[in-house]
Amino acid sequence: MDTKPEVFIIESLDPEDEGNGRFEGGILSRILKLHEKSPKYRYVRNLKDFTKAVTQFGESAYRYLHISAHANTNGMCTTNQDEIDYDELADILNPHLKGRRLFLSACSMVHEDLAKEIIPNSGCYSVVGPNEDISFSDAAILWSSVYHLMFSYDSNSMKHKWLKKQLKSTSQLFQVDISYYSRSKKLNRGYTSDILKK
Repeated sequence: MDTKPEVFIIESLDPEDEGNGRFEGGILSRILKLHEKSPKYRYVRNLKDFTKAVTQFGESAYRYLHISAHANTNGMCTTNQDEIDYDELADILNPHLKGRRLFLSACSMVHEDLAKEIIPNSGCYSVVGPNEDISFSDAAILWSSVYHLMFSYDSNSMKHKWLKKQLKSTSQLFQVDISYYSRSKKLNRGYTSDILKK
């Protein structure tokens, strides 16, 4: 499937975030529109709706999937407290990630256990996100900056070398360690592992 250089955003926050209007995905959607992009935004509250939104992403031909949610080293959680461990998350995501990039805005979510479940099995180009806790305000500005820098440079693609450079810059600027796992044909495990240090 030919893909388009567009971002599909799926968000699921806790009720307190909802009540206080802390919708990172909505902010990113508006930033992307300033770049004349056409982001799709889905807010979901449970596992069923999350799975449906991921399927919609797969059918959309959008190249970049951005997930904003609460998480820890064991998995992510929906608004209605559905816990999705990484094996289950990989099962949901993998059929829809071939030739695409996955950006995860969630605390401590991007690590080697997740990368090895997704990249070799899905054909995903990369899995990117913080490997430590990050505040909502930092996450919203960090991701806005990443997408701004990437699409200002090239509105039609995200090349590995440039993406890594911009992630390193934003990691240092916002003092957040970012994990960057990317597909590799040279390594037997099928991916490279980089921690971009603050």
